[in-house]
Amino acid sequence: MSQNNIKKSNYENVHWADNFAQRAIDANPTSEIYTVESGVTPSGIIHVGHFREVITMEMVRRAFENKGKKTRFIYSWDNYDAFRKVPKNLPENYEKYLRLPLMQVPDPENCHNSFGEHYISEGEKALSVFNFPIEFQYQDKLQRSGIYAEGIRTILRAEQKGEIQDILNKYRQEPLKKDWTSATLFCEKCGKDTTKVYGYDGEYSLNYICKCGHSNKINFKETPIVKLLFRTDWPMRWAYYGVNVEGGGKDYSTPGSPWFTGNEILEKIFNKPRLIGPFHNFVSMKGQNGKISSSKGDGATTSDLLKIYTPELILFLFAGTRPNAEFDISFDLDVIKIYEDFDKLERIYFGIETEKNEKKLATLKRTYELSMVTGRKIPETLPFQPSFRHLVTNAQANNFDLEKLKKIYSSEIKTEFDLIRLKERLLRVKNWLNLYAPEDMVFSILDNLSSNLSDLNLEIIKDLKQNLNSINENKQLINFFKELCSKYNLEMKELATILYNIIIGKDKGPRLSTLILENKVKIINLINN
Repeated sequence: MSQNNIKKSNYENVHWADNFAQRAIDANPTSEIYTVESGVTPSGIIHVGHFREVITMEMVRRAFENKGKKTRFIYSWDNYDAFRKVPKNLPENYEKYLRLPLMQVPDPENCHNSFGEHYISEGEKALSVFNFPIEFQYQDKLQRSGIYAEGIRTILRAEQKGEIQDILNKYRQEPLKKDWTSATLFCEKCGKDTTKVYGYDGEYSLNYICKCGHSNKINFKETPIVKLLFRTDWPMRWAYYGVNVEGGGKDYSTPGSPWFTGNEILEKIFNKPRLIGPFHNFVSMKGQNGKISSSKGDGATTSDLLKIYTPELILFLFAGTRPNAEFDISFDLDVIKIYEDFDKLERIYFGIETEKNEKKLATLKRTYELSMVTGRKIPETLPFQPSFRHLVTNAQANNFDLEKLKKIYSSEIKTEFDLIRLKERLLRVKNWLNLYAPEDMVFSILDNLSSNLSDLNLEIIKDLKQNLNSINENKQLINFFKELCSKYNLEMKELATILYNIIIGKDKGPRLSTLILENKVKIINLINN
């Protein structure tokens, strides 16, 4: 069915991303460019929880585009933050680097210039697969370039008047101390942020003293080493870049969080409209308790996901789940079902399967559109859908030989898109079998029959030789199994064990009917040897 004949999904807010984009437009209808932002401190692995924030912002950015708006996607690597805690996967001697900026902490693997750069490189490599139009920002360079001097001055002047303290104190049990300031800096002598800032002059000059004993007076416009604490730095940068949408984890959705106080600062101090924030819930690994933590050095990365799921499947997982819904990422047998769910969604999009509820149909179609990798066009007709389940069997039976598999699926591979999909899924099947699949899913068809087969096994092999050539459908095969059970007084489970041992030399394996029908020629060759 041609895509031109498909009733396109209505972009008027059928999907959660469209809703958030529309709210941002309503909040600031005169924006020339709608800017979404995300970011992270690269203090450990960039896990799938971080990725959920990235993909949430990309979905909203696409929604702006679908509404005819110009967009910008900023992603901030906050590598000018202090190294605050040693992750469990680093040696204890890294404690000596605590409180230095991340850009000055050595890379433990000695493959990058710094600890922060190591994780930035890993994160950007994984994200590149999706072609998101991200503008990466490196705060170590930006903070020290002086571009934020005016914003810092605005915050410090508001602090002199007590305006920032008034906003923050509303959510504190104890008010901030009179000498409190959100200005901080890394000492010019020891390099750490163990400093106390005081004596701000209302313009660009201030004094500081460090625990190491060093003190100095600086002009932060000329010597841009001053940065703000997160609660004021965040809204200062929102104002500087004209951000419209940025959310965060669900812990930011409560009054008093940095997101809430930041919005109040943005509105009252910078006279800018408040942000729209899709707050996302946690992502867990199936069987793992609690949220993922990069600072502890655990959790799955986006690269881990890409080993098992193709990019479009990963986008589907997140686009098809509202940001505020918690869900698990599965690496077990559920992987097969997730591929099947995506293929069903695709068939619905192309009208091969029906969905009577028009609103649900529009949402499903929109979800499919958002599951496409940026820059990859939606096919004109339903593309090839190599079943993950069947590919598990066929790939192993043919030693993961792409050319052999291309021949098996030759009647279904019609476009370059189809061939790419086969290659992408074949790689994921191989990774899944090597890393996560249950033992009974991993097999190889024997080259020769076992030399210690029982008399019963030999009799069943004779029956296979006589009948297997003429069996081409699942129903025929099941009836043949029933005949064998009756003939030899066997339960179906007993027969299955015998057949598995004859074919793959194991008591268990993948779905028996699929194994036999998809590899009939190879099995016939085996039993005829």
